[in-house]
Amino acid sequence: MVTATQSAHKRELEACWGKPTDHGLAVVLDTEKRSSTARQFERALREKVVGQEQAVQVLVDLYQMFCAGLQSPSRPIGNLLFLGPTGSGKTRIVEAAAEILFGDSRAVIKVDCAEFQHSHEISKLIGSPPGYLGHRETHPLITQEALAASHRDHMKLSFLLFDEIEKASDALWQLLLGMLDKATLTLGDNRRVDLSQTMIFLTSNLGSGQIADLVQGGMGFIQPNDKPTTGLHEKVEKTAVEAARRKFSPEFMNRLDKIVVFHPLEREELDEVLEIELSNVQKRVSDAATRPLLFRITEEGRAFLLHEGTDQRYGARHLKRAIERHVVYPIARLLATAQLHEGDVLVIDRHPADKALAFLRDPERRAPDPSIVLAGRHAGSTCARSVGANVGVKNELSY
Repeated sequence: MVTATQSAHKRELEACWGKPTDHGLAVVLDTEKRSSTARQFERALREKVVGQEQAVQVLVDLYQMFCAGLQSPSRPIGNLLFLGPTGSGKTRIVEAAAEILFGDSRAVIKVDCAEFQHSHEISKLIGSPPGYLGHRETHPLITQEALAASHRDHMKLSFLLFDEIEKASDALWQLLLGMLDKATLTLGDNRRVDLSQTMIFLTSNLGSGQIADLVQGGMGFIQPNDKPTTGLHEKVEKTAVEAARRKFSPEFMNRLDKIVVFHPLEREELDEVLEIELSNVQKRVSDAATRPLLFRITEEGRAFLLHEGTDQRYGARHLKRAIERHVVYPIARLLATAQLHEGDVLVIDRHPADKALAFLRDPERRAPDPSIVLAGRHAGSTCARSVGANVGVKNELSY
């Protein structure tokens, strides 16, 4: 996106350099302009990822360079280290990019570095050398065939993700030096893997404890009544990068193209995360139900989910678990017990006298059928009758 300052600077350049030549006026070109493909990728990425402006811009820039064919033939397309607290979207942005480009969020070769805490476990990654017991049964995780699985006719691109890289042994870090620098990996049977068409992502939670102390709201989000956030982003970035420099060797850090720090999510951003996750649930319901079924959540219901899904230790991940517990499981029970019918619209509201959500059939889409008797979860109780009174003729469903 071109800012007003950049536009003014461009006009100044045109005034200075736009002088007549033998072939007409010299034209100042706009290096900030993005192709239509890159703009479409950026737009789709912003629909799936909340906040994290720097990470989005870095991915879009790498993708545009790849589309232009200007990546180095002897290095990976990009070596990115994502730092930040848990629940801030480091892994999610990689999966979202894969879903946009490859049509499947699982089209990523993911290496869980917690499984490689000992040097001998590297054989799970590259296979055992010939002569070792069981070398024929050890299938490497990273192979040329695995990388090519995500290739499309119009795009030969692969994603390789090393999750929580700080938990890996020194042997894996040494292995990464050649991968990040020369874009090659030699397997146990001496086969070579070409990584020149691959984006390599590394994630780490280094510095999360110090970042939690800075924001005073725990990891993953910022509480609304925190101390003023003046200069907070700069402090968070400095803390995370310094923690990485203390952990990794200079040779390792020097092979990274970009270090991106993911910032804790603020309350407004959690609202956006909630909207995205609820849209995903609606898609799951539509795919699973044999009949059309829609649901909507009131503002009180959303506030309840945000309250239940905000946790100082787990960040935004806890919000997804709260949606599963309070929305997905009850809807599954309603579908399994045939309490929902074709064309129904399900209204989810906060129960006025209970720390839970109430599930109600919206009469605007379907007239109430007096022959159907729906036993409320609190049948005969004052709570159930009060919910029905608050919503007119809507029926409370039992789950």
